[in-house]
Amino acid sequence: MPLLRRQAGAPRFRGKGLSHAVRTIGKAVFRIALGLVALVGLYLFASIAGALIPGPLSPNPSAEDGPPVEIRLVAGPIHYDLLLPLTPRTRARFFHLEQAGLPLADPQAEWLVIGWGSRAFYTHEGPYRDVPAATLWRAVTGDDAVLRADVIGPLPQGYESPVLKVTQAEYAALLTAILQQLKPDADFAAIALTAPGFTDTDMFFEATGRFHIFRTCNTWVSRTLRRAGIRFGAWTPTPYAVTLSHRRFHPG
Repeated sequence: MPLLRRQAGAPRFRGKGLSHAVRTIGKAVFRIALGLVALVGLYLFASIAGALIPGPLSPNPSAEDGPPVEIRLVAGPIHYDLLLPLTPRTRARFFHLEQAGLPLADPQAEWLVIGWGSRAFYTHEGPYRDVPAATLWRAVTGDDAVLRADVIGPLPQGYESPVLKVTQAEYAALLTAILQQLKPDADFAAIALTAPGFTDTDMFFEATGRFHIFRTCNTWVSRTLRRAGIRFGAWTPTPYAVTLSHRRFHPG
């Protein structure tokens, strides 16, 4: 009888232990999920603060005078690009991109589109929903950078995008800041990638720096502008942060 009682009681003991283990695992999963939500919230809050706080500016000793230059920010699904007018100066400074195959001399081209991002993620073929988890993880944790360049014609009538009016000196410094982020080959020429682009005319080029979750394509916009002496937020990792920073430092 004592043996039978012990055998009868054993399943109840094991069942209690199993339910306790399930509750423990459930609590751990809940805490991890809560922690991840808190981290995402902190990241987004910091991005708003970084967009509103002015970042350090590189000195621009140039006294070059002349009418202001209008540049634009063009928004994509997840990031911003710079939109530069294809003036004779712009074409001359980026001549090596034309040598690599970018049609800067096309008479219908009026704007140069420039963006920066993760090599694996940026050059992935197909929609964003098809990006492999390994590629996404690489972009989050650290990846080589690339610059994407394209040319477009006149903007559509009524087209709206954030506008910045910069001085001639600031524009010259901006072109230099972008060019300095192209990784040259042994002959100091831009290194074009064979990856297919988003359009029939765009191209990818090897770039300096590393991409990760704290150094995104959107922070590149603010960093590059500030390197040219143009006021912008200290840290803008999301498209909304770029939008907010533009409203803060370049209203109207």
